[in-house]
Amino acid sequence: MMQPAKPYFSGVYELLFLALVMAFSTTLPGQTSIENCANGQDDDGDGLTDLNDPDCACVLIEAVSLIPNPSFEELNCCPQNRSELYCADVWIQASEPTTDLIHDCGFPGWNGLLPPRPFPDGEGVLGFRDGRPGLQQSNIPEPSWKEYAGACLLSPMLAGETYRFEFDIGFINRSNSPDINISFYGATNCDNLPFGQGNEMFGCPTNGPGWSRLGSVQVPSVSQGGWRKEIIEVTPAENITAMVIGPDCIDRPRNIPLYYFFDNLLLADITTFTFVISETDHPCSPDHRLQLPFREGFSYQWYKEGVALAGETSFRLTDNYGVGNYQALLDDGTSCRQTENFEYTIPVITASPRQVICAGETYDFGDQTLDRSGNYANTFANVNGCDSIVRLDLLVLGDIADTVRAKIFPDESYPIGFLDLRAAGQYEVPFASSIGCDSLVYLDLSYYQIYRPTAFSPNADGMNDVFTIVGNDELVEVRDLRIYDRWGSLLAEGSPWDGTRAGTPLPPGLYVYTVIIVMDDGIERPLNGSVILLR
Repeated sequence: MMQPAKPYFSGVYELLFLALVMAFSTTLPGQTSIENCANGQDDDGDGLTDLNDPDCACVLIEAVSLIPNPSFEELNCCPQNRSELYCADVWIQASEPTTDLIHDCGFPGWNGLLPPRPFPDGEGVLGFRDGRPGLQQSNIPEPSWKEYAGACLLSPMLAGETYRFEFDIGFINRSNSPDINISFYGATNCDNLPFGQGNEMFGCPTNGPGWSRLGSVQVPSVSQGGWRKEIIEVTPAENITAMVIGPDCIDRPRNIPLYYFFDNLLLADITTFTFVISETDHPCSPDHRLQLPFREGFSYQWYKEGVALAGETSFRLTDNYGVGNYQALLDDGTSCRQTENFEYTIPVITASPRQVICAGETYDFGDQTLDRSGNYANTFANVNGCDSIVRLDLLVLGDIADTVRAKIFPDESYPIGFLDLRAAGQYEVPFASSIGCDSLVYLDLSYYQIYRPTAFSPNADGMNDVFTIVGNDELVEVRDLRIYDRWGSLLAEGSPWDGTRAGTPLPPGLYVYTVIIVMDDGIERPLNGSVILLR
């Protein structure tokens, strides 16, 4: 049977309905359903722009270490004493002299040889000796007492390929941790771990078969203690499946212990380090630019705070866009890659000189002409263009400042005349005529007093509910208090700290902090330490 013909207007209504559906299904003018990741606009209307939009996610360029458990955080047990490296998962005590696993869960380190804080990555570090002082009965140093740690690599280092080994090395002070040559050793077989069994004076791995020195680096000491990041690049001549890290083979006889620390051992193919943002000049220079290595066939797009910088499609930025967080996307025609964040900051340099003049003289200090004793501040541009804040302590001999009252911390000194005083007390300080006048200054030197709590309990009982640095009126400011967790991640900023992260209470435990305090002398003093959160 034939179907009756549709009325003419029925088809018109269908077309009109279809047009309305298509009109309402399209986005507003200027929008598309897909985010354009390189135009600085919110194309898909979700309130997120460019790299801040998950639609623009790309493969993050990051190096994964061939060394297992590279920061000594994965534990089989909590070390309670020295020589317990076996508590760190997969690590092997490579030498007969034993390295020390130091971890916040238990063993804090040797008394008098404690590691610098905060740790570069997490709660654990490795402590090792380069030689040993003489025992009481002989008092003869034992320079061959060298301590090494080793591991089987997650995958081999291939012959002829270039690898980069990055690591953090810690120093106690210039006496116990002088300059050291750190060496990286490799073997073709994990059966070579450990080496020198039964011989405490065996020395370095290459004193026996199976090991070769892949590379080394001379590391200068940190005089007051601290960490340095170092790099060794190696191209092995054969496939390497096992590694050892520690001191060089050179003997260094000492009658005091030489002790150091390792953390954050990153070993990877050098190509994974290739696309790292670097600076072309000093951060304060007007010629400062950010750049990536140039690669033929790659396209680039730069971002600041996740938003595309229009026209910045070269391997180097053409302009200085100021401080902030930068990234770049790279495309080789087959895949997209995203660099890690680069935080561009401009440092502010501070100095606190002391100057002595005679009564009746003046001292030019920037745009100021000074003729009275006191503390003065001014801002100058240094050779690199950075702001340099100078706080001047001016002493005019012969006026009311002939009696000087000053304060320092117990680990500081107060220079005056030809003296450099460290102990609190009253002093008569003569000034020779070489500065143009003879005078006798009476110095009353005392210590600043501050209190750094070692624990607090944020339980709203009105007692010890927050953590901060406490002092009397001499403490002018507590600045840049930063709290870190056991992995070295920043948890909170600002003083006081209430034991939370963005309002969420944190669990009990040991936390590390850094802070800057300013006393009434105007000097910024960085401090660091740890505090226990109790609940």
